[in-house]
Amino acid sequence: MELFLKPKKIPPQNIVVRLANRQTHGAKKPGTHFHTARQFYQNIFPNFTVINVEKPPCFLRKFSPDGKYCIAFSADQTYLEIYAYQGAAAASDLLQYVNEKKDSKRRLEIKSQIFGRFFKLKYTICLSQGSEQLNRECSLFTEDGRYVIIGSASFIPEEIRPHFYEIYTNNEAVTPNLKSPLEDYTLHLVDLQTGKLCDTRQFKVDKIYLSHNQGLYLYKDTLAVLSVQHQSIHIFQILDGMFVNIKKIGRFCFEDDHYKYSSVYPNERAFKENCINSLKHRVLAFLFLRAKSLSHESDDPTELRRFYHFFDNFNSLRMWKMQLLDENHLLIKYASEDVVTLRVTDANNQPSFIVVFNILESKVMALYENTSKDLLRLFEDFCDCFRNVNIYTKTKFTCSPSNNLYAKILQQRFKQTIINAKFGGKVEATKRLLAQLPISAQSYSSSPYLDLSLFSYDDKWVSVLERPKACGEHPIRFYARDSGFLKFRIYAGAMGRTTTPSARRLVAFTFHPTDPFAISVQRTNSEYIVNFHVACDTVLSTDDSDNDNNVLSFL
Repeated sequence: MELFLKPKKIPPQNIVVRLANRQTHGAKKPGTHFHTARQFYQNIFPNFTVINVEKPPCFLRKFSPDGKYCIAFSADQTYLEIYAYQGAAAASDLLQYVNEKKDSKRRLEIKSQIFGRFFKLKYTICLSQGSEQLNRECSLFTEDGRYVIIGSASFIPEEIRPHFYEIYTNNEAVTPNLKSPLEDYTLHLVDLQTGKLCDTRQFKVDKIYLSHNQGLYLYKDTLAVLSVQHQSIHIFQILDGMFVNIKKIGRFCFEDDHYKYSSVYPNERAFKENCINSLKHRVLAFLFLRAKSLSHESDDPTELRRFYHFFDNFNSLRMWKMQLLDENHLLIKYASEDVVTLRVTDANNQPSFIVVFNILESKVMALYENTSKDLLRLFEDFCDCFRNVNIYTKTKFTCSPSNNLYAKILQQRFKQTIINAKFGGKVEATKRLLAQLPISAQSYSSSPYLDLSLFSYDDKWVSVLERPKACGEHPIRFYARDSGFLKFRIYAGAMGRTTTPSARRLVAFTFHPTDPFAISVQRTNSEYIVNFHVACDTVLSTDDSDNDNNVLSFL
């Protein structure tokens, strides 16, 4: 019986012992040297929090994929600020006397100087003019980390109403409303190394969802932009600091379609066309051929009759979201016009269809409903192919249900919770999981401290998905996965500060791709508090009590 109750052997936690083992034995198995190296993140971590640091009047956005730069937006959202990151040990001399918290002079030095130690302003670029404002939740970095794409928008004044045919450029155009007003958009391509604005692209009288990169997707050097108003997808290639037009998918799918159509109907308005546009026609043709094939195989015309019965519903669908799976394939989500134009509040519970479209061949490869078990199985087994995080990281390590056992367990637990919940079930769970598709570009962090194979933490408060989370009262604890020992805490709460019960408190985390450094921005209504989470070797407390040895608050 004692053999079955043998306790788990805890591997060495001392960094000196680990270094000696790596030097002596190297990787235990071929191809695991990356895993051996990543274990050292369990010895060096952001164990100290500085709450409410002094910073310039700007909104910190994100680190570049190589971690060398951090971009921010000015307070008036007209300038892009590029900061050079100085390294995880840039403020080590400031923090060496951090335990002397009663020394008010040293406290003020830390508060006023710590931002300047970590970040040096390199460039300030004016991107927007007039009433145009940069969207501070929109940024896309190129694969090499040299360029960044920024989006801006400006409302169209009531006195300058656009022409009818500027709003309705084709017979698929949606009807704007107060919840989804039309705007003028501009995409800016900025060189991070030189601080120059290289190129711009304007989209007049349009609706593009810039927040969280929902309407944009960058895969390597291929950029796709979804125009919801005009139901078109613009494909660009980023080449030598320029946006190069490749094609426009929507009314037509091939480059010479417009020329051929205009030669036959030279004076016809696109909005008044009776024919179905090229992209929608391919979707309907795919549905028809599938229904015809099923009816032929079963010798039962039910599927074909069902297609004819729901034809008008299929034809009324509009493009809602999209993403690039690779350079040649698009994942497009179709939904009703009420969902697309935000008239419906609970959009994710509405019927929708997901289409896989080949750009080169202009061919629909597959079509799934948002209750499809086949699509859910593909999403769970090949999650990395949908997230596309690996192309922007050098280590090629990301934490997802398809490559991480602990992430898969969390997803299965979430799935079972929905299945067992009231008004839940397997269909509802499938809807909730597939509501993540299409996935916004560059919305997942590659930080090793969020890798569930290295650390265990409560994903309710922080996760690899870079979205604001609810702000808890207690620090977030990170435990080593191999030993179960508490390694460090991250303080993101108000630390005893009283807040009104009606105040909605959110916190957004920005982790450095490789270094033990993180930024958390706590928002309470309209108030913003910026915290730095840094590595500090003078803090040695790792017990499970919520002491304040590893936090310095300036609230």
